[in-house]
Amino acid sequence: MQDPAVGDVLSPASLPPDFYNFSPDEYWLEPRDSYWMNFSNWVLRQERTQSERIQALGEWADRTFSGEDAGLPNNQSYLRLGFATESEYGDPAQFEPEARFRLDVPTVEEKLRLVIESESDELIPLSERRRDRALTEDERSETEATGALRYLSEVGDAINLSNDVGVRLRFPTDAFWRATADKRWQLDEDWGLKAQQRLYYFHQDGWGARSSIAVGRDLGNGWDFLSASELEWVHDDRMFDMAQTFNFYKRLNNRSTLNPRFGILGESQPTWRQTSIFADLTYRYRLHSDWLFGEIIPALEFPRDESFKDRASLILRIELFFSGQIDRR
Repeated sequence: MQDPAVGDVLSPASLPPDFYNFSPDEYWLEPRDSYWMNFSNWVLRQERTQSERIQALGEWADRTFSGEDAGLPNNQSYLRLGFATESEYGDPAQFEPEARFRLDVPTVEEKLRLVIESESDELIPLSERRRDRALTEDERSETEATGALRYLSEVGDAINLSNDVGVRLRFPTDAFWRATADKRWQLDEDWGLKAQQRLYYFHQDGWGARSSIAVGRDLGNGWDFLSASELEWVHDDRMFDMAQTFNFYKRLNNRSTLNPRFGILGESQPTWRQTSIFADLTYRYRLHSDWLFGEIIPALEFPRDESFKDRASLILRIELFFSGQIDRR
């Protein structure tokens, strides 16, 4: 017997109805002319044009630094733009623009890369990184862009190792070094584990270390579970920051995902103690293709500095990606 063609297997009539957020009959409807259609067509043209420019920038930089005639594939350069609004108790919603970027350029050898990023994780408090999606731009720490040469290698049994040497792109500049090692294990048929260790040194901010371990499994019915523990040494404050989060993830259909989380944040000074307890739920919807997304994030936090009084918020966000190839999960 001959296997059916892929087009037949993936046709709207063959896939289950819950795969789509519209009925199969609507798949073939002709679009109606409207102001919204004209505007959306203009946005589509901008995505195609700007994505090519961003990709071309990465390829041009690759040729410049490596001397090759053509850029290497799998370029990870991207520009992410967005608008987010947050509503809290008694506070009206206000839209805040957001922007992040990365220029990831393979150089002469595949293991050596030039990485320019709009922010550095090492300069952002652990508690802020764990709740990044539930924050707007004005609530995040201000960090300067960084540029680094990254050398990728393996140690022993497939332990991934990277070393970065670079500077913060400001005046006066601030040189830094960081090394990251990580490895994954499949513990059994259900459970997987990933461990990561990072050491870093900034000339003006001193050195630090970060350890993280995560275990996860498939819960069935489309749900994934991940428990993540992280411990970071803050050299200037002579203290540890810690975070424990429990994450659940489900792809509802080919456009939308659901990500509930529960987390506990803490510190080691003056004693080991909790600093915040939080819970949030991220509903992410792919508005168009693989570059335009919308998010709705209700969140609840109980911070120690407010006597663990509840603080609720609602984030609405629109994001646009201009990139070559990137995992946007």
